[in-house]
Amino acid sequence: MRVLPIRSLTAEAFRPFGEVIDADPARMRLINGGTTERFHGLATVDVAGEGARPILSIFRGQPRRFPYAIDMMERHPLGSQSFTPLSGRPWLVVVAPDAGGRPGRAMAFLAGPRQGVNYHRNVWHHPLMTLDGISDFLIVDRDGPGNNLEEFFYEEPFLIEEPVRDTDL
Repeated sequence: MRVLPIRSLTAEAFRPFGEVIDADPARMRLINGGTTERFHGLATVDVAGEGARPILSIFRGQPRRFPYAIDMMERHPLGSQSFTPLSGRPWLVVVAPDAGGRPGRAMAFLAGPRQGVNYHRNVWHHPLMTLDGISDFLIVDRDGPGNNLEEFFYEEPFLIEEPVRDTDL
């Protein structure tokens, strides 16, 4: 089995797959008479198709046990999908570049408890991976007609060993 190293989630490293949702001071604006900080335009919702619309949901993820085998990936050809943690715990993001209609070599990122991601349309990713307990996430994705889910199962899985948590994330 191929071991999958875990990298820190940064906007630069994640750019080919989507956007990191984070309270970036460069995107901060004071509003409401200076009583509220607004971190503006952190991600773009992308929905395609007649009758499609963006929706908000909450997903409640069960923690994974490690070592963990990444044997499948999914993608959404008709819309972006964002995950923003609500429970204050780090979590894993696993993505892969497209390799001719199937996922290529997977990459794993350790996201901090205040970091979310917005997967671009058609980006291969693993389903939600929480770490240290049941965790809630605010999800923005597409609702509407059409098949917005493709799955792929690897013949040889990737192995994620026990993630090292950085308390400074």
